[in-house]
Amino acid sequence: MAELLLIVRFAGQRLALKAADIEAVVEIETLTPVPRAAAHVSGLASLRSRVLTVIDCAASLDPAARLPDDCREAVVAVLDGHPYALLVEAVEDVVEGSSSEETLAGLSSSSWARITKGLVEADGDLLLLLDLAAILSGARAEAA
Repeated sequence: MAELLLIVRFAGQRLALKAADIEAVVEIETLTPVPRAAAHVSGLASLRSRVLTVIDCAASLDPAARLPDDCREAVVAVLDGHPYALLVEAVEDVVEGSSSEETLAGLSSSSWARITKGLVEADGDLLLLLDLAAILSGARAEAA
């Protein structure tokens, strides 16, 4: 089935999100830290009079990894009525692709398996399709 995909990059990989799940692509200007927050929560930011929980996608994949402090490009999504900004290394493009939401066997890391739904074909490349809810929950979900 063909659908629009947003291509992003983090942890050295090109990855895809369903464009229908994305509200906006923004540059985070001011980030307010949240004491005692989970490792993948970078802080809070405001956007158009809303407070967004800012998630470091690299730290969600691996709590020991973090995006560089100068990475401020983010993808805004709403899940269960709560707005989030997902920090990524880069947002590349919106493209048409076809997806297969099947369990992926043989991924080199259980962390990648935890945050993906399947594979998508976009512009002749096979990319992992990210699971928005899994990224937002962070690595704690894997440990639980």
